[in-house]
Amino acid sequence: MPPNTTASTGDKPGKSGRKKGRKARLIVLVLVLAVIACVAGGAYWSISTVRASFPQTKGSITLDGLSGPVDVKRDGNGIPQIYASSDQDLFMAQGYVQAQDRFYEMDVRRHMTSGRLSEMFGKSQVKNDEFLRTLGWDRIARKEYDTKLSDSTKKYLDAYAKGVNAYLQGRDAKDISLEYAALGFANDYKPQKWTPVDSVSWLKAMAWDLRGNMQDEIDRALMTSRLGPQQIQDLYPEYPYSRNKPIVQEGQYDDLAGAFRQGGATGTAQGTSGSTRGTTGTAQGTTGTGGASGTTTSSGTGSALTSQLAGLYKVLDDVPPAVGVNGQGIGSNSWVVGGKYTITGKPLLANDPHLSASLPSVWYQMGLHCRAVSRTCQYDVTGYTFAGMPGVIIGHNANIAWGMTNSGVDVTDLYLEKVTANGYQYDGKVRPFRTREETIEVAGGAAKKIVVRQTQDGMPLLSDRDDELVQVGRKAAVNTAAPDRGDGYGIALRWTALDPGTSMDAVFALDRAAGWSDFRAAAALFDVPSQNLIYADTDDHIGYTLPGRIPTRSSVDDGAIPAPGWDSKYKWTGFVKQDELPYEYNPKRGYIVTANQAVIDQDKYPYTLTTDWGYGTRSQRITDLIESKIKDGGKISTDDMRQMQLDNSSEIAKLLVPKLLKINIDDKDVRQAQKLLEGWDYTQEADSAAAAYFNAVWRNVLKLAFGNKLPKELRVKGQCLWVDKIDSTGPVDDDTKVRECGERDADQAQPDGGDRWFEVVRKLMDKPDSDWWKAPKTGTRPEATDRDTLLRRAMIDARWELTAKLGKDIDTWSWGRLHRLFLKNQTLGTEGPGILQYVLNRGPWKLSGGEATVDATGWNAAGGYGVVWVPSMRMVVNLADLDKSRWINLTGASGHAYSAHYTDQTDKWAKGELLPWSFSDKAVDRSTSDTLVLKP
Repeated sequence: MPPNTTASTGDKPGKSGRKKGRKARLIVLVLVLAVIACVAGGAYWSISTVRASFPQTKGSITLDGLSGPVDVKRDGNGIPQIYASSDQDLFMAQGYVQAQDRFYEMDVRRHMTSGRLSEMFGKSQVKNDEFLRTLGWDRIARKEYDTKLSDSTKKYLDAYAKGVNAYLQGRDAKDISLEYAALGFANDYKPQKWTPVDSVSWLKAMAWDLRGNMQDEIDRALMTSRLGPQQIQDLYPEYPYSRNKPIVQEGQYDDLAGAFRQGGATGTAQGTSGSTRGTTGTAQGTTGTGGASGTTTSSGTGSALTSQLAGLYKVLDDVPPAVGVNGQGIGSNSWVVGGKYTITGKPLLANDPHLSASLPSVWYQMGLHCRAVSRTCQYDVTGYTFAGMPGVIIGHNANIAWGMTNSGVDVTDLYLEKVTANGYQYDGKVRPFRTREETIEVAGGAAKKIVVRQTQDGMPLLSDRDDELVQVGRKAAVNTAAPDRGDGYGIALRWTALDPGTSMDAVFALDRAAGWSDFRAAAALFDVPSQNLIYADTDDHIGYTLPGRIPTRSSVDDGAIPAPGWDSKYKWTGFVKQDELPYEYNPKRGYIVTANQAVIDQDKYPYTLTTDWGYGTRSQRITDLIESKIKDGGKISTDDMRQMQLDNSSEIAKLLVPKLLKINIDDKDVRQAQKLLEGWDYTQEADSAAAAYFNAVWRNVLKLAFGNKLPKELRVKGQCLWVDKIDSTGPVDDDTKVRECGERDADQAQPDGGDRWFEVVRKLMDKPDSDWWKAPKTGTRPEATDRDTLLRRAMIDARWELTAKLGKDIDTWSWGRLHRLFLKNQTLGTEGPGILQYVLNRGPWKLSGGEATVDATGWNAAGGYGVVWVPSMRMVVNLADLDKSRWINLTGASGHAYSAHYTDQTDKWAKGELLPWSFSDKAVDRSTSDTLVLKP
């Protein structure tokens, strides 16, 4: 037991009313531990070993460093509400409580952000560590702490670290978490003390997964090996502003745009979105003009660029996701409705960020309350935060509520670098790299030293982290517009998060904001990641603001593709000023919707924020739901907001099903499946056979029309095709075919079936003879020569695919049998022995929802139907009565397997239910099950 522990009841959370469930869990646990005892090298795990890490939630504990007593009140789901009399005590207690529930998760995260995963998991993580050391998140976090953050923020970070370390004091690793015992860390591994920089580094990981269009940059460049400029542009259509409204429609950008139009050149210097997608800059050569079948010419630097970026992708794909899916598929919904349209007369605000599913959930629910708000104790806030970081990220205080979605603005650029023995070329001269040496310690193995190279602008050379990239760079073909090959090209990264910033200041400023002006000032500190922030307050005001450090670029570069680093014309020209970023306050329409759509109409704004918005399918559906509710004087309730979050209507089905029903089908079995679509309302419920069949048809449409024509670097790993041979000069003219197999993991491949692909297909529906609709005969499957023959082929393929997966009897089909969620522990649950995966993982759950629906249980059409990302939490804040707000988490408060609160919210989450969210003292007291007093 740790020192300084006073008398306690010793009771654990969740005892009341759970005896039968606990007994069942313990029976399973005894069996599991008996097996583990046989395979763990003689180590013996008892039930007491597993329960040793469960938190004490009743009685009292003495903590050195507190100035006064702190109450930790947990409800029936183990969610803590902390009450203190000073800011430092509040955040120290937050650190202690989060460590109680989630320290293993916190420890893994800080090893990831600092590039030290090999210290925990051995040589398998060396490549990841090399890449993360090259990015240098922890080095930037240290600079932020030392030079950028306010004194008060540093005090809070220090207090939080002190609380975490108070929990660690006197505990062996095996007493902290089951995972440590499983890894054999009980004798060999001692968790180090937590530091303030460990918390700041986590914001870098958050920014990495929300970094914008870097993946699209890579994909567009990889496509040049098989597709021409027009074809690539077909696959990245312009945003449909006339159909899907942007976020800001009545905001300040109108006056700003007018001023820039009067000023002349500044607006045009930034470029425009969409028009240059899919084309390469003149300094990088131009791609060929081949047809959709994949027989294209290659670019002058195409082979070099393709191989370089394919290698880079492999490195990126291996980096453990922090809060998303390594930048792909990340979305979110948030919207706010003003009081004139709600039954309460005050705003309602909803938020559900879409992130990769993890166990435990990335979010941690809690409340932080000063017993009396004053200058020495300023916080009364509740919501969602990350274990390992003080404060609340999304939620509400006594006056305001806020939500976040990813803005998608382009804050990263990849640069090709002409590397020589002495440095890199820049405007005809050679500049030396800035270098540093890093030592990677490896559990059970020898340490490895690496040298990190950066340009004078601080851009790390990512290609140094892959030996294949070095060799490819030395052999790269170049054209006359590029420098001589020499030792080859490298790839460097420019990213706003590699500069020290103030995002940690923003967290605390948001938590104590009392109104719109405070909120805007706090948002201005949120430099990375750039998020859409929506707002509501108890005085019936609503608003939106876009914060962040957003780069400006010259007229020759819109950030859509990798740029030539040797030419200064492609260097960032500055950053958009905060007072020039779009916002809205109390718009006349009475509501604001953000769901990763375009922030603004690009024609009305002088800066290019990105060329890769989401395409607005979800945002427009939410807008339509709100409009349908408020027409003719209707009012919206808290439960209406919850129901909107669960909307799973398929917009692509509304477009395609009428066409599919007109297709003549001869095969009676396929015709039987086609009839499932007759009268279908396009909703994707878990028990829907029609949803299962339509999504199978959609998947096969994408595969036939696009997937089989993409280069191997974008296709699913192991998916092999015979394709036209291409060499360094273009396609071989003798009809030579080569067998190419895909190289991407199933959840990262293309076409993923998201709303970009909705837009691609929508535009092609009026071009029935487009080459995209052509597909060769395969086995007994007929050739597709136009749109309708390809749709027929997709319906046939889908019927027999589902026959293989679900059986021939369509009465047994359901979407939920295909569309399942598995929750996996992000370390041993994915890479550990099968028995450990059994212990740590949970599922499956059969889910409703789908891709680009409001209930965005995302799946990747190239890889299969399994759930890839989810609404990681859901909340609805009622500004008329905060105690009537509702929330839910994907999993539970605890990171301890077999805790009652490991996944106790998941069943309700899957059903679309929300839990009561207590805020006032009286409401918290009514909901409290366990109270722990932390004493000085």
